[in-house]
Amino acid sequence: MKIFAIIFSGALLSVALSNCNTDSISQSGKSKTEIEQAEKEFDKMASEKGIEEAFWFFADSNAVIKRGNDSLVHGKEGIRNFYSGAYYKTATVTWSPDFIDASASGDMGYTYGKYTWRSKDSTGAVTEAKGVFHTVWKKQPDGSWKYVWD
Repeated sequence: MKIFAIIFSGALLSVALSNCNTDSISQSGKSKTEIEQAEKEFDKMASEKGIEEAFWFFADSNAVIKRGNDSLVHGKEGIRNFYSGAYYKTATVTWSPDFIDASASGDMGYTYGKYTWRSKDSTGAVTEAKGVFHTVWKKQPDGSWKYVWD
């Protein structure tokens, strides 16, 4: 009888652990889908409402962006101020993630991919710059996703 109890307990533990792993995988997968949607909405807002508004709206209150010569810009308002410059009024940016991943707990994730900046100078000539981005996302208490690093 004692051996039966040990085997039964082991079987229950195996089932419980396999369910935990499945829940983690499904939570991570759900978060990846939500982050992908956040990236699309972020890109769309940048196109429709402007760079300043989009980068402010999708920033976590403690977000940090790295720009220029390794300059760090801290916080939502710092990011808004950075993007309020004249250059960004005539610039556009588009991007698309090539890779998305999320933590097993589903509360953090990251993306990376390619971006393209376009801007017009005073004569109307368009310049284009391409590169690679990396964004770290954090799930907010309301279920939305905001970036903490870009």
